[in-house]
Amino acid sequence: MRFILISMCMKTFQNWRTMFIGATLCILATLVAHSSQAPYGMYPDWAKDTSIYEVNVRQFSDEGTFDEVTEYLPRIKAMGIDIVWVMPIHAIGVENRKGSLGSYYSIIDYKSVNPEFGTEQDFQEFVDRAHELGMYVILDWVANHTAWDHHWTKTNPEFYEKNEAGEFIPPVEDWTDVISLDYTQPGLRAAMIDAMVYWVQEFGVDGYRCDVAEEVPTDFWNEARRALNEVAQVFMLAEGQLPEFHDEAFDMSYAWRQMGEMRKLVAGEITAKDLADYEAFERNEEYPVEAIRMKFLSNHDENSWHGTVEDDYGPAAGVLRAYTVASRGMPLIYNGEEAGLDEMLLFFEKDLIDWRPHPERETITRLLQWKKGNQALWNGVYGGDLVYFETGAENQVWAFHREKNGDKILAILNLSPNAVTFSINDSALAGSYRDVLTDQLHTFDESEQFTLGAWAYLLLNAE
Repeated sequence: MRFILISMCMKTFQNWRTMFIGATLCILATLVAHSSQAPYGMYPDWAKDTSIYEVNVRQFSDEGTFDEVTEYLPRIKAMGIDIVWVMPIHAIGVENRKGSLGSYYSIIDYKSVNPEFGTEQDFQEFVDRAHELGMYVILDWVANHTAWDHHWTKTNPEFYEKNEAGEFIPPVEDWTDVISLDYTQPGLRAAMIDAMVYWVQEFGVDGYRCDVAEEVPTDFWNEARRALNEVAQVFMLAEGQLPEFHDEAFDMSYAWRQMGEMRKLVAGEITAKDLADYEAFERNEEYPVEAIRMKFLSNHDENSWHGTVEDDYGPAAGVLRAYTVASRGMPLIYNGEEAGLDEMLLFFEKDLIDWRPHPERETITRLLQWKKGNQALWNGVYGGDLVYFETGAENQVWAFHREKNGDKILAILNLSPNAVTFSINDSALAGSYRDVLTDQLHTFDESEQFTLGAWAYLLLNAE
């Protein structure tokens, strides 16, 4: 690609002096263009337009096995979701276990399947069915620590961090059911990468969500990514938000700060303008253009340890979900959100999701199908930039448009608990649009007045 561009540029210069100067400029321009492309191994093509769904196998059904999740896959697909992140599937340690069932993140063997969830064959059938549906499976990977009774404690005690007395130690004082791994040990790195390659090579897993990724050296993740890409083009999600993660190892990282900003907004601590300003700062100054940021209202940690979507966002939940879909990034749905999950699920015990009919399923489906079908909303470099409208009410209203390859969207969000009337005067407003949630048609001139109720919003697709 670079050589073709250079050759084309060379043809525009007629003598050696201008040719030399022109060639230099063309090489520099090409290198700049190349730097805006995804780094080594990133961006499987299938990740460009999708959203992600998190599965908690234990709480998914009364049986709590892969079979029930496999049966549900078409319904996940129907919502417009192609990536399924499965919480850890490995056998759980017994020593110092928390609760009667233990933590999914206290692993006794990285190459095992938790028998409570089914067999290796059951898991393979789950992966195969996902692939048949055009979906992709990423496993939750816990590289920071193991259970106390992992076999490495006997065969390779040097893999672990120890205190002055030579005793194994938890990575966090309260994490008493796990012990911390030592990434200064080359043998540990090799063993961990071997286990990660195993699931990709033997079961066709499509990537990993990497637990507490910031507590593991980034250079290990880089090394692991290179090894995995020798087997398949994987998708990697970091539970962390270091910008350096996107240099090589990870396609996507947690947008924790946006989650925090959303909660501050609901609490009245910041304004709509503050949220919009932070979005612009992150996009323009903090993260590379290739970075995909995972945006969410809930996940297993938030649900079990902080609160439900209703607890955390109240009447603002709808407009904030609209923000997570319409802005840059990939939205996450935690299993049960589509059923209006209204309880905090226990972490160490059985606690079933109530799979009731709920209007949230249709809302999520409309939003995520919209994202999938409109290139302006695609992920990373594939999507369109946010261009903000001036409203004169920026502390309450955030309005923007996005365009890509002929697709266009408008998002007009009242991020306040009060009704507001405002105007937009911008040529980019003019056109005909369909409301994503109601199918109502709108035709706007370049100057229009709007009134939105508390926490109300418009999501519009250009016709």
